[in-house]
Amino acid sequence: MSEISVLERSETRLEQEKPVSGDDILRNVKALKPWLRSRSDSIESARKLPPDVVRKLKDAGVFRMNMPKIWGGPEMTPMQQIEVIEELSRADGSVGWCTMIGADSGLYSGYLEDSVAREMYPRLDMVQAGWVYPIGQAHRVADGYEVTGNWMFGSGCTHCDWLAAGCVVHQGGKPVIAADGKPEWRIVLAKPEEFEILDTWYSTGLCGSGSNDYRCKSLRVPDERTFSFQQPPKRAGTLWRRPDTFLRKMSGIPLGIARDAIDTVTQIASQKVDDGCLYRDLPRIQSAIAQAEGLYGAARSYVLASLEAQWRRLEAEQELTKAERANVWLARTNAFQSARRVVELMYDAIGGSAVYSRKSSLDRHLRDIQTICQHICGQTKGWEGVGALLLDSHAVRIHPML
Repeated sequence: MSEISVLERSETRLEQEKPVSGDDILRNVKALKPWLRSRSDSIESARKLPPDVVRKLKDAGVFRMNMPKIWGGPEMTPMQQIEVIEELSRADGSVGWCTMIGADSGLYSGYLEDSVAREMYPRLDMVQAGWVYPIGQAHRVADGYEVTGNWMFGSGCTHCDWLAAGCVVHQGGKPVIAADGKPEWRIVLAKPEEFEILDTWYSTGLCGSGSNDYRCKSLRVPDERTFSFQQPPKRAGTLWRRPDTFLRKMSGIPLGIARDAIDTVTQIASQKVDDGCLYRDLPRIQSAIAQAEGLYGAARSYVLASLEAQWRRLEAEQELTKAERANVWLARTNAFQSARRVVELMYDAIGGSAVYSRKSSLDRHLRDIQTICQHICGQTKGWEGVGALLLDSHAVRIHPML
């Protein structure tokens, strides 16, 4: 059977098969991977996900991963979501990244009144985007908020249905201080056309994620289309019992990139020759592959083990221990950092030919992994807060999602 006929068959199946479970979505993603690989150059040159890619992802069901069962959604666990995102990231890091963020639609809807959420998200495959950390200002008015701000890293803002913007609440021209002594943090949701999307995403990696800046001035947002992670969710269910849910699936991206880098070098090593010897028979290549597999396997196991322990606690409605909280954060950061080391090992193993972007995916993987490691969740500076938590120190501010 030809490669084209296999691809055509997988595309037809995706159009005919409406995903209803996590297994359906994972199966669809695996079928879609060859096609996504073939679109990687176009995705990168477009600096955003092209419409046909977004349509295929919606058909596969990836954006509905967090949609609740009461709406007919799959309400997938973080562990299931990581597996889906890892598969997508093996094909293209920008696709994995935009899926990770786009699937937040189901999470955010759980912080809204159900009638409002159903009106805003009438379809399960709607896409979320936006920067939720409070760098804008939301001034209280009679029916909601008047919002002004400039936000960075709006990944997926070019194809989303709703765009989030994190704000500090203001009243009378001054920040409102919450009960914990910190400024009140609120997230507003508006249509992307209500913001000005700025063409700023010229980056080292994740070039196809469309992570542009966006801004607005005096945008009126009704109160019912805003929420706070500092307040209890409106929806019952394990996914909404702790606000760090939207971060848990992030590890799938570095893990997917690392996995594909190893697989790519393994394939190259079976064909490339150095002084009459196949690369796979060279001790330095064998050592590099072994080291990379160890780093990848340990990182992936730590991520899944920490999330499974957290999930069991949340299902039982029990408070997490400090160690369990720390493990979730540390495992995620470790996945980013270990994946970067894996990709660097694989890039170095192949040598000069790794710099050719059209000979293999290694060049793109290197740029993508360096870029995602600049995210707060990929940087080791977050370890300071984890250490402070474990040591009962109050000298360092602990991240609200830790």
